Amino acid sequence: MKNLLFAVIVLFGLSSIIAQTEISGNVKDASGIPILGANVLINGTTEGTTSDFDGNFLLSTSLTGTQTVRISFIGFTPSEQTVELNGSPIVLSVVLTESGQQLDEVVITASSTFRSQKQAPLSISSKKMAAITKLSANSQADILRDVPGITAEGGGGETATNLFVRGLPSGGQYVFNPLQYDGMPLMSTFGLNSSAHDVYARPDIGFKGVEFVRGGAAVLYGAGSVAGIINYTSKTGDTNPGNIINMEYGSRGRLKTDFYSGGKLGGEDSNTFYSFTGFVRKDDGPIETGLATRGVQFRGNIKKRFENGSVTLHGQFINDRAQFFLPLPLQGGSRERIAGNDGEDVEQLLSGELAETSFLTPGGVYKSPIEDGVYTKGGYLMGDFIYNLSDNTRFKAKVKYADYQHSFALYVGGNGSFGNPISLNDYVAAVAPGNTAFNAQYQGGSGEQINGNDLVVENLHVDRLRPMMDYSGEASLIFKSADNAHTYTLGTYMARTEAEDVNYQYRVLSEFNNNPRLVNLSYTAAGGNNVIYSDGGIYNRIGMATNRFLTQSRTAFYLTDEMVFDRWRFDVGVRIESTAGTFNDGNPGLEETQVYDNPELTPELANVRFTNGSFVTGTIKDTDWALSLAGLYELTESTNLYANFSRGFFFPQQRGFAPTPGIRETNYEAETIIQGELGAKFGTSSFSGSVAGYFVNLSDRIRIDQAISGGQLVDQARSEQTTRTFGLEATGKYLISDVFNVNATITYQSHEITQNQTTDLIANTTSTINEGNEIARQPNFLGSLGLNYDDKSFDANFTLNHTGSKFTDDTNNVELDAITIARLGAGYTFKTQDVNSLRLGLSVFNLFDSAGLTEGNPRAGIAGQSADGEFFFGRPILPRRFFLTATFNF
Repeated sequence: MKNLLFAVIVLFGLSSIIAQTEISGNVKDASGIPILGANVLINGTTEGTTSDFDGNFLLSTSLTGTQTVRISFIGFTPSEQTVELNGSPIVLSVVLTESGQQLDEVVITASSTFRSQKQAPLSISSKKMAAITKLSANSQADILRDVPGITAEGGGGETATNLFVRGLPSGGQYVFNPLQYDGMPLMSTFGLNSSAHDVYARPDIGFKGVEFVRGGAAVLYGAGSVAGIINYTSKTGDTNPGNIINMEYGSRGRLKTDFYSGGKLGGEDSNTFYSFTGFVRKDDGPIETGLATRGVQFRGNIKKRFENGSVTLHGQFINDRAQFFLPLPLQGGSRERIAGNDGEDVEQLLSGELAETSFLTPGGVYKSPIEDGVYTKGGYLMGDFIYNLSDNTRFKAKVKYADYQHSFALYVGGNGSFGNPISLNDYVAAVAPGNTAFNAQYQGGSGEQINGNDLVVENLHVDRLRPMMDYSGEASLIFKSADNAHTYTLGTYMARTEAEDVNYQYRVLSEFNNNPRLVNLSYTAAGGNNVIYSDGGIYNRIGMATNRFLTQSRTAFYLTDEMVFDRWRFDVGVRIESTAGTFNDGNPGLEETQVYDNPELTPELANVRFTNGSFVTGTIKDTDWALSLAGLYELTESTNLYANFSRGFFFPQQRGFAPTPGIRETNYEAETIIQGELGAKFGTSSFSGSVAGYFVNLSDRIRIDQAISGGQLVDQARSEQTTRTFGLEATGKYLISDVFNVNATITYQSHEITQNQTTDLIANTTSTINEGNEIARQPNFLGSLGLNYDDKSFDANFTLNHTGSKFTDDTNNVELDAITIARLGAGYTFKTQDVNSLRLGLSVFNLFDSAGLTEGNPRAGIAGQSADGEFFFGRPILPRRFFLTATFNF
């Protein structure tokens, strides 16, 4: 009996060996250069591999009969070859040609399987890193501005870009669409301190590119998102060998060097790979302030591939400073820039003389980080593990730790009490009625007196000290059914975020000029005593304004099924998530104490606010669920129809739920978002594109409005909103020739505030306002048009991005005009006899130097901004800027 059993086992093993077929081959591009990292897959199965450094691949399979092998790589037209699997070795020689179809690019964001954009039943846009590098982008706004349905405002400078997605109401930033690197968000929980995600990292040339997924299944995987995911995918040494140095020179003192190096660690047989990238830069900023923008970032990863999977360790270090620009006073009627005392139009009011500003507080000397602007120092470590348990079962896990010291120093230009800008004579008369004489000198010891007819301006400076620590992890089990029709994913996501939100404020008097000089002012009061009104340019040492410590944890479980049936594809999934957090608010413990004893000082200079050490504690917790349904039908070889529906949730920003003394639990509930989309995707040899209609309804939205009150920036109002948006999107790319193409996007959206109940946190009153109005800062029309030429030697591009008119706030009192930003770029590539190349390029941002406004005054409060008046507060588009680049590949 034992011999019989042994014979059966041997025969079974032999039959398995005999049934194995080896498929080997080589993948090259049209010029004969090997393609590393090309995906080789047997259609309808999970069996596949990737090509190595020399473009070679080897795949063993137990399948039999006629099968189709698909070879694909991002940016190239996939190749399919029919093979007969009968145990005999098969050798394939594959040449991939570059694709003009952007819908053929392989994507994995918001999915468990690799598939092209054309095969995904949701809206996806992508951009390669080579195109981003040619942009010499000022910020994320430059990169994402031509994504349909996205309003991207970059008037603030290089960081804290404001993004608005499909008519959803927000103050901008990344409220409804997290910014991710390699599938994990830069910060897991938003709203503990309201800093935008892009302050924690900068794009560099070590990425393959970026994908933006809107709606649909974005709500399910990983950290989850109700509106979309922005995901940058890093190069790893096994897919992108070689070295790149990109040197950039720009107007206004920009000097930046990016670098990338990737390849094998060890000998030819090594399965360990490295990738190292980063930048070093010095920059006076898009607008000169006298305060330098400078910093470094280093990122890298080490990847170990083994027989059944891989493990990758990612890391980042950043130490970077970037200046930030807020709205400033403009002419009331025309909304054009106002000429300063020197006759030049004023573009910004941040003063370089504020560097090293410090003052006493009851807790010791406070030194303002205003010189650092948006400052981030720290980084993250992330492990990414993939293991194939069997041919049909895969385990994936990611774990990440991030720790950043972060401060956000900003100015609120011209938001003073006396109609700024104002002549010095009128200003003194307003702040010191009845004075008998005054003395005004520029700070710095020169003793230069100020002409009484010169304009001065009040600015509020806010230093937001916001260190943040984040722990997050995701694990999923992916299982394919025996017939390969279903791909099931069971996953979990966990995160804990800890943050501080400590603010200091002070008010400054300066001349009205670019990079203005500070003004020291004293006067003789009616009683004959001398009064020091401003000292070191400061006329109000407010001190500490906010003292908060917050934590929030998230735990989610999700189950999805991605199905393929002949011409049909279906995605279904459900997610359940719980959150809990604590809010320690020290604001009730802020006290004003006399710190300076000079009797000539005003109370605003002598007294400073600081904490007394007491806190009020509140807790939040909630659980909610999401459901996503999506389907796609391959109508023809070139046309796919798709539809998706999702019910999602968004946990409100915790800082919007200040605790009540004596009551620990707050009324905290998730916001509900319903989305639906119906569309078609097209792809032929000369044209690719898409068209879609969508519906978005957000209910129970919690919004905090900040305003200047009593000379300070405070949380003025808390609103509960419901909004609704209908929209149409279309994209298209047409190949006029092999080297010349045109692409365009267009979005129309109709949006409305259907419910809005607002509580004035200062007056403690509640009212229903703004119902039926359009959503603030959301245009009805968006569009882009691009012309691109590239013959592998000379390349050129011209792009127009159009943003339609929009209201500055929910009151709809002021409508900003439409704006169009033009961008021009060109370059020439010198190639050597091997694969080395050098590209010299030119790029111009805002070619026609448009002076339109990206926003009005976001801190006008619940009363909104007025269209009437001598001055209008708005944030202009960044001015024209030139860039020269040299990119060396070797």
